[in-house]
Amino acid sequence: MANAASGMAVHDECKLRFLELKAKRTHRFIIFKIEEKQKQVVVEKVGEPTQTYEDFAASLPADECRYAVYDFDFVTAENCQKSRIFFIAWSPDTSRIRNKMIYASSKDRFKRELDGIQVELQATDPTEMGLDVIKSRAN
Repeated sequence: MANAASGMAVHDECKLRFLELKAKRTHRFIIFKIEEKQKQVVVEKVGEPTQTYEDFAASLPADECRYAVYDFDFVTAENCQKSRIFFIAWSPDTSRIRNKMIYASSKDRFKRELDGIQVELQATDPTEMGLDVIKSRAN
């Protein structure tokens, strides 16, 4: 287990699931949660390849922070099929201050554990990570 700068460890399953998403494309998204008592980042939910962006967005809690990775498929103007791996730091305005601080202080270290992230987003409400935002940042 890697140790994050904030004292949060990164559970090996986090890296394993991310590699599966990146290399094998066996997941559409992964949602990560910090377990404060265990002082580590763990996998909370994994989305099947058939799940949509709406399924992903609905999986994020309305009042708690999370980290998430989303594999976004799109077609370019030249009609090429492409994919971008998004890292989303979900920090809703309604979450507790302590929760926001723990996630903010652990983010960079955790992100470094996931080699292959192409785009990063910080979102405090659903409009900041809507499908239109994802599409505009993918190109």
